[in-house]
Amino acid sequence: MKFSLPALTLTGVLALGALTACDGNFRRTVDLGGQSTTTTEPSTATTESGTTTPPATDTGAGTATPTPATFDNGRARTESEANTVQVVKEQQNGLVFISVTESSANSEEAQLRQRLQQQFGIPDTGAQPSQGTGSGFFVNKQGDIITNNHVVEGASEITIKLHDQKEYKAKVIARAPDFDLALIRAENVPAASIQPIPLGDSDQLDVGLKAIAMGAPFGLDFSVSEGIISNLERTVPVGQPTGNRQPVYQKVIQTDAAINPGNSGGPLLNSAGQVIGVNTQILTGGIGQSAGVGFAIPVNTVKRLLPQLQSGKTEVIQPPTLGIQFTDLSGLPEDFRTQNKLPDTGALLQRVYPNSPASRANLQAGTNAVPLGAGNAGEQISTNGDIITAIDGQPVTEGEDLRRAVIGKAIGDKITLSLTRGGQTRQVTVELQAFDFPQQTQQ
Repeated sequence: MKFSLPALTLTGVLALGALTACDGNFRRTVDLGGQSTTTTEPSTATTESGTTTPPATDTGAGTATPTPATFDNGRARTESEANTVQVVKEQQNGLVFISVTESSANSEEAQLRQRLQQQFGIPDTGAQPSQGTGSGFFVNKQGDIITNNHVVEGASEITIKLHDQKEYKAKVIARAPDFDLALIRAENVPAASIQPIPLGDSDQLDVGLKAIAMGAPFGLDFSVSEGIISNLERTVPVGQPTGNRQPVYQKVIQTDAAINPGNSGGPLLNSAGQVIGVNTQILTGGIGQSAGVGFAIPVNTVKRLLPQLQSGKTEVIQPPTLGIQFTDLSGLPEDFRTQNKLPDTGALLQRVYPNSPASRANLQAGTNAVPLGAGNAGEQISTNGDIITAIDGQPVTEGEDLRRAVIGKAIGDKITLSLTRGGQTRQVTVELQAFDFPQQTQQ
C-alpha cells in the first residue's frame, strides 16, 4: 500500500529554526544521567477490608512506626527510559548544531524562509545578512558531517557547534539536492572531539519501534525527543524545486517523535544508538511546529550516496535520469483513455530529449496532439508515443513509480523497461546516466 502526500502540505523544517531568537545568557544544562537520588516514602499493606496500613516496627515501647522504604532512582527507571538515557549519553557528542550565513537574501533558502514566514504569520525582522540554523551529525573520524541540503544550500559561511559548546568553521564538500542531503567537513576540530554516530539499516525497521530524534528545534541546540516509527510506506516529495529539478516522491520514515524547525539534518536513532534516518520535514497542519507527523530520509539512502559525497569529485550530485517527459495515464479522464484506446496505467511519452539515455535506447515520443476536452483549458497531449508499463518487472501504476525507481538507481546502472508501441509489447534495456534538461521538465 502506498501513502503519498501532496507537496504543498509539507515544509522543510530548517526554515523557522533561525526565526526564534534565544538569548545567549539563557541556557540550562540538564544531566540526563545524573547522580542517583534517594527518596523515601512509607510502604503500605492491604488488609482484608481493602484498606491500607503502613507496616509497623516495634520500638520496644509498645508503639509502632512506619518503616521507610528506600528507592534507587537508577533502578526505578523503566527499561525504555534507561535505554534512552544510554543512547543519548553515548551519541550526543556526535551531534552538531549548524549555523549558516546565506550569501544572498535572494538565495533559495532565504526565499523558502520568507514563504514560511508568510504562511505561519511570523514577522520578518529584516535582518541582513540572512541567518539559518539546522542540525547534523558526524559520520567518520575525519570530521565529515551529514545534514540536509536545504540547511546549507546558498550558505556563504557555515559554523558548527559541538556538545562542549566549542565552535568551528565548516565547508560544503558535496550536495545531493534531489535527496535533500549534503556533506560538510569541519575544519581544525581535534580528533578527540569527533565522535561518529554509527549508521544502522533502515531496511530492518518495523512500525512501532522506538525512534529518538536529536537536533536543535527552534535553535534550542542539543535537544532530544522520543517517539515511535509511525509508518514505513509513506512517500513525500523530497528536495526543493529549483531550475530544472522537481521534487521526487520518495519513501521516508514517518515518526511521531517531536521534530520542529531547526531539527533539519539531525539524526533519528534507534534503541541501539544507530542512525536510522535524517530528519527532514514535518507535516504542520498550518501551525508551524510539530503536529506529531515528522519525516526522515532513510539511512540506507545516505549510505548509498556517502561514497559519492565524500569523494568531492563534484559539488552537486545528480541522480540518473531517462531524459523524458511523460503523461501519467492514471491521471487522465477515463473517457479520454477509452476514446484513444489507452491503458489505465503507464507513462505515456510526450518527449524524448536528444542525447539522453532514453534517446540512445530508441524510445519514441508521441507525434500527434489530441485535445483533452472540456474543462482542460485547451490542453493537448500526444497519444501515439511509447507507453512504459513496467520497470525491472515492476508495474508502473502511477507516474511516481517510474520516478522513484529511477532515482533509486546509480549512474551506470542498467534497467529494463517494458514498452507498448502500436499495440505491440517489447522490452528495452537502458543504461542510466546524468542528464541536464534544457528546461524545467519532469523526469
